[in-house]
Amino acid sequence: MSTALWMLTFFLSSCVSTKQLLYFQSTQGATDTLAIASPYIPKIKAGDIISVQVSSLNPEAAAFFNPYSTIGSAERLSQSSVGNAPLPSATGYLVDPSGNITLPLMGKISVVGFSTAEASERILEKLKNFLKEPTVNVRNLSFRISVLGEVARPALFSIPNEQITLTEALGLAGDITIFGRRDNVMVIREENGKRIFSRIDLTQRDVFRSPFFYLHPNDVVYVEPTKARAANADRTNQLIPIVLSGLSIIAIITTRVF
Repeated sequence: MSTALWMLTFFLSSCVSTKQLLYFQSTQGATDTLAIASPYIPKIKAGDIISVQVSSLNPEAAAFFNPYSTIGSAERLSQSSVGNAPLPSATGYLVDPSGNITLPLMGKISVVGFSTAEASERILEKLKNFLKEPTVNVRNLSFRISVLGEVARPALFSIPNEQITLTEALGLAGDITIFGRRDNVMVIREENGKRIFSRIDLTQRDVFRSPFFYLHPNDVVYVEPTKARAANADRTNQLIPIVLSGLSIIAIITTRVF
């Protein structure tokens, strides 16, 4: 088989069906309606690191309750969510094994099992004993997800707003490559001391009803490669010696001619 014919066979056999690349396919008409999963509201767990930003009518008094530069941490956290900056070193309060954080003057406050909004309310009530008209902003700095496999930019992402869907996560990672299986995306989740493996078919619209559509902290999204990826890698390895040999021959001929 000539080199040209061999290369033609290579490219034709590496083609991927257009239907395999389409998201959210439907057998219905152009317009339909589908119920989606309820948004996930994360709860604070032991081992999480949370930031607590306090303000009041007296900024100097409020500064006493802000020993950490949470604003700077939040800015670095936002930058890292796009995958173009290193993950920040978390600066905040570590939730101890008993589920408490220790704040200046107020001492230990139980936050485990509460959302950040609920934790803000608990801290706010205690702050009223020390500050005039205080406000509290609590954020969980431990909400991170990993996207691996056949995506453009696999990485570990921090999620500042504590809520992200599977499609948004893949968007952060630059989308699935042409060699990734959209019909068999795996989401790995730790829950109740167990590791759950769920496979999601992104070519179907039912993905919006999946309990794995909204990702949880520490979820891992893995995009499996297609058989075409393995075939492409094998053929690339086979092509390299041929190309190098051809270049060597051209170089020898050029040298002798000139």
